[in-house]
Amino acid sequence: QVQLVESGGGLVQTGDSLTLSCAASGGTASAYVMGWFRQAPGKEREFVAGASRSGGGTYYADSVKGRFSISRDNAKNTVYLQMNSLKPEDTAIYSCAARWATWVSRRPGDYDYWGQGTQVTVSS
Repeated sequence: QVQLVESGGGLVQTGDSLTLSCAASGGTASAYVMGWFRQAPGKEREFVAGASRSGGGTYYADSVKGRFSISRDNAKNTVYLQMNSLKPEDTAIYSCAARWATWVSRRPGDYDYWGQGTQVTVSS
């Protein structure tokens, strides 16, 4: 059983940067594909970014490409989401997820473990 705990959310202004962290325990992080998802009020959960088990492969939603960067430190069992040039439409609860697989999926239902989420609010 893998436990995931996110941190780093908060209230920022348009154009600011924020880094989210996701600490994994109860398993070997390098065995899992990791993803970041977000859910805004009244909207479905959506894929933001994903990283392969080694971190060598990274994937992004078109809405964040060029602004967000996912990385992982398997020695620390931690995944990061660096968010730059934040916009009000990035406001959401951000959750990390782990998938016992060899390839990154953009579908939330394909992930096996989830964190509780961290709130990111971007003011205009």
